[in-house]
Formats: sequence, C-alpha cells, structure tokens
Amino acid sequence: MAKRASTPPLPHDRPGLDKVSLQRSISNHLLFTVGKTRDKASRHDWFVAVAHAVRDCMVENWIQTQEQLHKHEGKRVYYLSLEFLLGRMLVNSLYNLGLLDTCRECLTDLGVDFESIRAVEEDAGLGNGGLGRLAACFMDSLATLNYSACGYGIRYEYGMFHQDIENGEQIERPDSWLRFGNPWEFRRPEVSYEIHFGGKVTHYREEDGVARYHWVDTEVVLALAYDLPVPGHATPTTNSLRLWSARGTHEFDLRYFNEGDYMEAVANKNESENLSMVLYPDDSSMEGRMLRLKQQYFFVSASLQDIIQRHLNHHPDLSMLADKVAIQLNDTHPSLCIPELMRLLLDVYHWDWDSAWDLTNRLFSYTNHTIMPEALETWSVDLMEKLLPRHLQLVYEINHRLLEEVRHRHPGDPSVLQRLSLIDETGGRRVRMAHLAIVGSHHVNGVAQLHTQLLKSTTFAEFDALYPGKILNVTNGITPRRWLNEANFRLSALLSETLGEAWKNDLSQLSALAPRADDEIFQQRFRAVKQANKQALAAYLFQRHGMTLDPETLFDVQVKRIHEYKRQLLNVLGVITRYNRLRSGQGDHMVPRTVIFSGKAAPGYAAAKRIIALIHAVAEVINNDPLVHDRLKVVFIPNYNVTIALRLIPAAELSEQISTAGTEASGTGNMKLALNGALTLGTLDGANIEIGQAVGWDNFFVFGETAEQIAQLQKTGYHPQELVHTHEELRQVLDMITQGYFSPDQPHRFAPIVEELTTRDRFFLLADYEAYIAAQERVDDVYRNPTEWTRRSILNVAHMGVFSSDRCIQEYARNIWHLND
Repeated sequence: MAKRASTPPLPHDRPGLDKVSLQRSISNHLLFTVGKTRDKASRHDWFVAVAHAVRDCMVENWIQTQEQLHKHEGKRVYYLSLEFLLGRMLVNSLYNLGLLDTCRECLTDLGVDFESIRAVEEDAGLGNGGLGRLAACFMDSLATLNYSACGYGIRYEYGMFHQDIENGEQIERPDSWLRFGNPWEFRRPEVSYEIHFGGKVTHYREEDGVARYHWVDTEVVLALAYDLPVPGHATPTTNSLRLWSARGTHEFDLRYFNEGDYMEAVANKNESENLSMVLYPDDSSMEGRMLRLKQQYFFVSASLQDIIQRHLNHHPDLSMLADKVAIQLNDTHPSLCIPELMRLLLDVYHWDWDSAWDLTNRLFSYTNHTIMPEALETWSVDLMEKLLPRHLQLVYEINHRLLEEVRHRHPGDPSVLQRLSLIDETGGRRVRMAHLAIVGSHHVNGVAQLHTQLLKSTTFAEFDALYPGKILNVTNGITPRRWLNEANFRLSALLSETLGEAWKNDLSQLSALAPRADDEIFQQRFRAVKQANKQALAAYLFQRHGMTLDPETLFDVQVKRIHEYKRQLLNVLGVITRYNRLRSGQGDHMVPRTVIFSGKAAPGYAAAKRIIALIHAVAEVINNDPLVHDRLKVVFIPNYNVTIALRLIPAAELSEQISTAGTEASGTGNMKLALNGALTLGTLDGANIEIGQAVGWDNFFVFGETAEQIAQLQKTGYHPQELVHTHEELRQVLDMITQGYFSPDQPHRFAPIVEELTTRDRFFLLADYEAYIAAQERVDDVYRNPTEWTRRSILNVAHMGVFSSDRCIQEYARNIWHLND
C-alpha cells in the first residue's frame, strides 16, 4: 500500500475550489489576463483563461508547501533530468485538484465546450521518450506522496522536433510549442546565474601552502529561471519544476550595431540562447557536440548554484547540505554535477579536497538507463579541455585517486586500471561519464531486475566489486493518475465503480479485480470499454489523418522510439509473413488485425529512418491489396507524443515489447499498455520479465532468446545467413524487401536493411524470427476466443499495481534518499 510521507498535511480549503469562484476566476482571467470579452474570445483565449484560473488554485498550496518544508526542516529531493515529458497539463492538473467535473460545468454554463478547449493546449516540448516520461511520473508521485521535491531541467524553445511523414520519409520540423506562450509557468527574473565556458585556469599557493585555482577569461551565459507548479493528487502538496533558459550577458554589441552589421551585433546573444533552443542538438558535427556539452553544463551549473543558494538562505553554511538535500542524476546527462560541485566547494568556498569529496559523495545518486557500451555517454578530452578546463583538471584528480585505490586492491593488474579509469584511452582519449557518475555517487540504481543484474555482472561488474552494495535496483513505474485515470476514463470509471476510488493512490488495490476475471457480466462491461476506446481512436485518426481503422480488428500496437534494438523491423518481417500467408490461402486461422506503429527516429539515425520508410512502403502495398484489405492493415501514426499516447494506449489490445533480450533497461510503455488491458507479446528483456511474473506467464506471450543465450551467441559466433538458407518463409520475406516488391520505383531502396540483417544482425532479429512468428500464432489462437482474451486482459490490469511510480518513489525514498531517517 502506498504510504504518504510524514510531512504534516496542508488544509485543503483553498479559494477557487468551488464552482462559483472557479467560474468567476475564469471570467476574470479572460478579461484581465487575456484582454478579451466573451463574444470576441477564441478557443485559445478561453484555454489561457482556464489555465490561469487552474494555476491560481495551485499557487497558495505551492507556497504553503515551501513554508512547510522550512518550518519542519525536512529533507528535499532535487531531481535533475534533461527531459521532463509532461504532455498537456490542463486535464492532469484538474484531475489532481479534483476539479475536472467542476471545470466542465463552469465552461458549459459559460457556453464553451470543454473538449475543444483542452485540445488547444500544446504538448510541452521538454522531452523525447521514456527518460522524460519517467521524470514526469516521478514528479507526480513525489507530490502525491507529500515528499518535498524540485525538478530541474531546461526550458527548450523548440523541444525535440515535430515529425511529419512525406512520401513515407520522416521529415523533422521545429516544434515551436512556446509560440503562444506557456500559461503554467512563472518567470523568475530575480533568479539568474552566470555560467562560464572556455577560458583558462590559473593557480597560486596561500601562505599555508594550499593550492588555489581560478577559472578566468571565460565566456559567460546567463541562466534564467522559470517555475512550473506540480500538484499532487488529492493532496495540497504542490512541488516545483524549475527550468532554465539561456540568455546572453549582452543583448547586442553597440559597435557592430553602429557600423550597420546587425547580425554580428546580436551574434553573442544568439549563440548564448542556442543552449536552451533544442533538446539533443545533432552531434554528428563538432559544433553539435560542443553545443550538447555546453547545454549539459549550463543545466548542471545553474541547478547546483540554485540548490546551494536555497540551502544558504536557511542555513549558515554548507556543512549540513547532504543532510538536507538529496540530488538524483537521471542518466549521465547531469553527471557533470560531480566536478562542478567539487569546483564550487574547492574554488569558491575554499573547502579541502577530502571534505569536499565526502560531501559530494553523500549528496548524489545516479540512475543508469542503459547497459549497451555504445550508448554510455563519453566526451572527448580535447572538447572538455576547451570548454571546461577546470572540470577536466578535477576529473583527472578524481581519476588519480580512484586508480590509486584500484592499484591497492589489484596490484600488478594494469588491465583493471584501464577498465575502471574515468578516461578511456582507446581510439582517442574520452571521459567516461557513467564511470564518473558511479564514482561520485553514494548509490547507483538500475531500472529493472534484469538490467540491474547485468549492470552488476557485466557492464559495471568491477565497480560492483570495488563498491559492494552501491549498485541496487529500483524497477521503473508509471503514475496511475495520468496513465489510467486520465488516459482511460471509461476503464477508470468501471474500476472506481467496482473497487472504489482509493486505487488511484494505491494501485495495489487493483488486485481485488482478479476474482472478476471470470465474471461474465464484468467481462462484457470490460470488453465494452475496450471497444469504445478502439472506436474513439479510429474516429480520431480518421478526423486527424484520414486513416480508416476497423475497430472490429485486433489492434496490435508498437509505440516507442524507432531504434534497431527495439526491433520494429522484426515486427515488419512478421507483418510481411502474415501478408504472404493470407495471399497464399494459409491464413484461415488468422484474426483480422490492424498493426499500429508510432515513434520518432533521431534526425541523424539513418538506419532508423530507413525502417520508418520501410513501414510506410509495406503499408502502401498491403493496405491497397484487395486480397487482404479486410484481414490486415498497417498504420503509422506520425509525431508520437503524450497526447497521442493517451488516445492510443487505452485502445491497444496487443502490446509489442520485442527488444533484444539484454538491451532495454526497463521500458515504461510496456507498463502503460498492460495497465490498460493490453496483453504483452514480448521478449525476456527489461521490465517485461517482472510484468510477466506479476500478471502470470499464461497471460503473456513470451518468445525469443534470453539475455544469457544472446551472450552465448555473441561468444561462440552468430551467422544469420545460415538461418536464411534454412528457413524458406524468412528467405521469401527478405527477397521481397531486397528485390523491390514494396518499392518498385526504387528496387534497391531497402537492400541495405537486408544486407545488415544477413551479414551482422547486431540485434538478433533473425535468431528470434521463428519464435516471434510462433508467438503471433498463439495470439491469433487466444483472440479467436473473446472470453479467454478478456479474462487475460482483466488479470493484466489486476496485477499491475506493483508498477506504480508511487512504489518506485517510496523505494528511492527509503533505500537511496533516506528521507524518513
């Protein structure tokens, strides 16, 4: 059961929580904030007025939450993440405040349609995928559980990118989500910090012989603060998300302006503001890599300076900082926090090394999100020396002390020194950011049992031996408020009618649903909810994209970032196999199916973009073939984001979680889909294993090689071409792709995909192909029996309580942050 923190609760009788005052507030904001009368107001005007009125309802709680923290001297969590994938905030805020129905009634009385207003809001462009969505879920749970917390990130002007599809190809366009402003945020002009880059380091010795260092002749950028309130559900606790925006220290150079060179006059300003312009600048060029590193340090330095200033506002010095503050590094992007805090303690506050390192090590904890060596972030020594020379000195010193400890533990074994060193000497000297985060943190956590096991046994096995107990597991979770209560209001209503309302803050109560799995009447109601969600999705996609979906077909869904290891390509091979069987008359046992893809490929990731193109090419052929048009359809929904996910996930019936075993750290999309009643077709990878254990393997379509078997194949040698020679059906599928069946105008367009599969197949698609096809056959067998499919679907929902982000945050609070000590 989810227990809330012991912070004394705040009174809940806040102004604006009744219909009359809320309606008055909306009307006032329309007039005095927007400057419009009702007859002149557009839908966006009404949205802005409503958003400000809802924000008002949070503000007093927000202020009271901060006062409670200082009054009771509690410990505060700071969650640092380059991404916070919040999605739209209006409905989620209304849900958490208990004002959704009230707001609907207010707008109805004012002659305004609530649904048209909520549709106006832009998705906040603050993230890309699972990393940012996890951070958003954690912020929701921290507030709901009454833990005092503040998230830190960057206020991106353009977010990731808006994905369009033209002629089957991904086209990236600016995601200008802030073009109409953001009514939820508060600009804090009084909160700004100088961020330094470049320059050089000078040093001198004091009279007592202590060396002091000065970082001088630097380029300076200002970090300006913007705050968003984050309300908890059914509690007045309201935390903060503070986002940093970059500004130049000088608006323009008057000398260039007077000479008529207007572009050069604002060059410094424009270059500075690029730091908060776009999430993950393309790093295929030196300029892009430089911008990425500057962006990470900008975010880190501003956040740490702010955390220290907050602490000093209430305490005389920094000696108690680790007792009052816990800082969580979400992935390696914030790992520069470690040398930055050391710089501040040594160079600004004049601490000695041992005291500074002790405080640093007690302050930080690090969440790792990948075991793949190629995905572990590194930065070239040359680039760091150019941009952050003092930090590179500190990294060298940290590394020196680390290696001295390793030499003591492993005398005469230089290979261990090479593997544990913060500096990778192979192929150009690079700083290993994950190593830095491990050495500088008191705890490191993986995000699923298998992921953590692999961290300890393979990727960071020697660090685990060096620091026993430092690496532990906290399996990811999702907030039920957003991903069931808001996403699936029909199922939410059925659950509340059946179980009461408490499941929203204690997801373990869903287990009481299990006895209903065989109840015929409940099954009918549950099935009716799923069918209504499918019809709603079909109507939305037809209206928005002109797509025609048949709600009577099985909705087979794979939605996630497009990446080779996530194996959307294996799904495509399965679709083509199904297509061939249908055309040849072998598909009598196959149920009609709509296969739905959605997700973005990184702009510079050619292989992933080629997979998107192949999906569209296959869809073009299959969807226009009269022999299969009523039995198989393929759909790609462009520009996948939180808003689309909220519509798609409740309608999904089959959840494809088919990454290569041992590559996906955890996943959270798998949790969202299962919680909404989709059955999982998945490998033994990431949190799939724990989902299968929770819902029961009879209710999970498992297939494929295990992580251990994959490792053995890598060791003994893997020859995908041999599989092609021995499997006629697979060979036919690959030949169709190679010979241009799906691209007659460009016959060799997709040949590189097949060449990769048959020569390297890094992610073992062909090794799992036969098992995948067999698993799909089992899906058909169960779906032909609606009673059995519904029974399994209900059991999936009933046993997903452990995957609440509330449970997750409680584990962090207890085992890592020690909030209740």
